[in-house]
Amino acid sequence: MTQHRVPEERRPANEGRKAAARNRAALVDAARAIYSEHGLNAPLSAVARRAGVGQGVLYRHFPDREAVATAVLEENVRQVERTAAAQDTDLPGVLGVLTWHLAESAAFIGALHAAGAGGSSGVPAYAHDLSERVERALRAHLPDGHRLAAADDDLMIAVAMVSGAVTGPAREQRERRARAAWRLLGVEVGPVRPFAE
Repeated sequence: MTQHRVPEERRPANEGRKAAARNRAALVDAARAIYSEHGLNAPLSAVARRAGVGQGVLYRHFPDREAVATAVLEENVRQVERTAAAQDTDLPGVLGVLTWHLAESAAFIGALHAAGAGGSSGVPAYAHDLSERVERALRAHLPDGHRLAAADDDLMIAVAMVSGAVTGPAREQRERRARAAWRLLGVEVGPVRPFAE
């Protein structure tokens, strides 16, 4: 009997934490894209597939659907907060980044509606927390006497109204509708873009 020798292939080096961080970032990016297209109830298998990893890797990073959604929405809110904390930022600049996320993500809209609609018992706690953080970031740049500062709820009601206008299959259409809604509310919005470091 002849033994067939299997050529030795070099096994890729285990990159450990580097690979884990890269996989997590890929999963968050993939989830953002999938949620943008299909909403928060999209299958997690689609998220893993889009990220180029197996479902086991997804579940190693995120134990359930809520954890995936929280990670995506957390990153959206972090970008709004980072914009608000940047030097020389004004309300229109923060609203530009917020509007980019509204046009990009139906899931983000749902989270912001959690507190903007007065909150309901069926809304996850993380959505309330994220919505409140967005409100704090916006309020930090809201000048006294601004039309959105007339009553305590006005700011987030305006955000809910704009997010309600963000409909349509194409991102460009959703952005156009968001800008039109802000304009109708008499609120200036800066460049619609993600946070730029």
